[in-house]
Amino acid sequence: MTVSAPSSLPVDRDWWRHAVVYQIYPRSFADSNGDGVGDINGIRSRLPYLASLGIDAIWVNPWYPSPMKDAGYDVSDYRAIEPVFGTMADAEALITEAHGLGIRVILDIVPNHTSDQHRWFQAALAAGPGSPERERFVFREGRGPNGDEPPNDWQSEFGGPAWTRVTEADGRPGQWYLRLFAPEQPDVNWNHPDIADEFTETLRFWFDRGVDGFRIDVAHGLIKDADLRDLDGMGFPLPDDTPEGVEHPHWDQPGVHDVFRTWREVADSYAEPKAFCGEIWVGRDHRLTAYLRPDELHTAFNFNFLMAPWLAGAMREVITSTLNAHISVGAPATWVLGNHDVCRPVSRYARPQELLQPGFPNLQAYLGLPVDLEAGRRRALAAALLSLALPGGAYIYQGEEVGLAEVEDIPLDARQDPIVAGTDGKDVGRDGCRVPLPWALEGTSAGFSPDGAAAPWLPQPADWGTHSVEAQDGDPSSSLELYRKALAIRAHHPALGDGEMTWVDPASGSGPSSLRQAQDRPSSGSVLAFTREPGFACWVNFGDEPLPLPEGATVLVASEELSGGLLPKDTAAWLQLP
Repeated sequence: MTVSAPSSLPVDRDWWRHAVVYQIYPRSFADSNGDGVGDINGIRSRLPYLASLGIDAIWVNPWYPSPMKDAGYDVSDYRAIEPVFGTMADAEALITEAHGLGIRVILDIVPNHTSDQHRWFQAALAAGPGSPERERFVFREGRGPNGDEPPNDWQSEFGGPAWTRVTEADGRPGQWYLRLFAPEQPDVNWNHPDIADEFTETLRFWFDRGVDGFRIDVAHGLIKDADLRDLDGMGFPLPDDTPEGVEHPHWDQPGVHDVFRTWREVADSYAEPKAFCGEIWVGRDHRLTAYLRPDELHTAFNFNFLMAPWLAGAMREVITSTLNAHISVGAPATWVLGNHDVCRPVSRYARPQELLQPGFPNLQAYLGLPVDLEAGRRRALAAALLSLALPGGAYIYQGEEVGLAEVEDIPLDARQDPIVAGTDGKDVGRDGCRVPLPWALEGTSAGFSPDGAAAPWLPQPADWGTHSVEAQDGDPSSSLELYRKALAIRAHHPALGDGEMTWVDPASGSGPSSLRQAQDRPSSGSVLAFTREPGFACWVNFGDEPLPLPEGATVLVASEELSGGLLPKDTAAWLQLP
């Protein structure tokens, strides 16, 4: 069945260059049937809320059949719906209803690995060593006496070796298979034509049902070194001074670009514009934008921005380098502050920013540092206005609009992230950003589930309802209403969305006409300021002292209340210049 988009869906071939996309983690968004797990009909029930928020599209994390060993990122069937989430009819209705409200729908696709319950992996186990079925995955003999050691020294992202040994049909220990994540997530072999065909058919299956695009999980990991050479201590991402020709053996291999050129041809074959966004952790800007050449992916998450500390110099450096790199390939930047894999921005920014260590921003990296959640919330709101004012598109992770912090005190035995088991509890994992949303002030689940429902799949804090949509709806001082106001301005202001910006020096004078272009010089003190034409400026105060705003400028929206024309610490403001 093909679902055509109603006429209320905006006609915009370049929607992906400027869209604000709201990420939905289905298990934790809204539970319609009372089993304690969010579902598709729960999403459908909240579509009017999302429309009132002012977003352009939703990205739905995997809703496919899965044993849920990694919350749906272990897919057993890419062209069906997990019964816990609903039915194919529910999914098609969601697409139609979202389009009717002018909201596009982006799905998640997981091409690096399948579930160990996928029909192809089960066939590979049954067929045995040397069979054509095993060639769809990465099976190898072990090293050492009797093959008892893994084929190489690669490590799983979830802890321990990246290889699992199978027991063959005759009961003897057999080959090892590669799984860069959980043991239940075998990596597929992208050099096998069946893999390419399977995913091309999957793209078309969902595009034909009206889906507008895909977020691509682990987009930088599909191709592996042909010789499976050892890491020998090589880290990732590779530093900028890495010699030409030296590649990481399983991340960001050159051959991955051939995959996405084929995918782009599929997307471009549709009359309605389809788009891809890559999850690409590569560190270096030029390696990221290599994926965004005109014949590859449309967009990619800007994780360097997400990982930057709340410091003016660091933020400016990331923004400048990002825009320069994206301009070189004609692609828009995609700004993101959080997602289902990282510590929520309120809690990241609540730590002393000068003490943060570079690296993946999960909760484990912040434990032990002092916490000031009031400062974290101020900074997160200012960062939201900053990201929404920058050229390009933006993503909002569910709950950011109501200012949710990371839930840091989930008992170890209640945590479900495979990282916890893979590290023997040394890493608390990602569950703290996945706690089911609060919709109502009262109720056993703060409105996440119907009254009398089963307990939510992850425990919610006792005061969760005080952060709910109901608690903030209509309160002009709330985080929710700030997001609504900012998104409404962004949707209508001609300067916002895709385009260009110019850094300005706030120390050059108080009048807008006297603002001197700063170009690539360091910003003055702890302030970032830039203009966008026509007549828009964004000022962000990273310092402790209030900052005078330019005379004659009208404040469109500010992340904190202003007093006497001064911009308080940890505050952002959008200005209309005369």
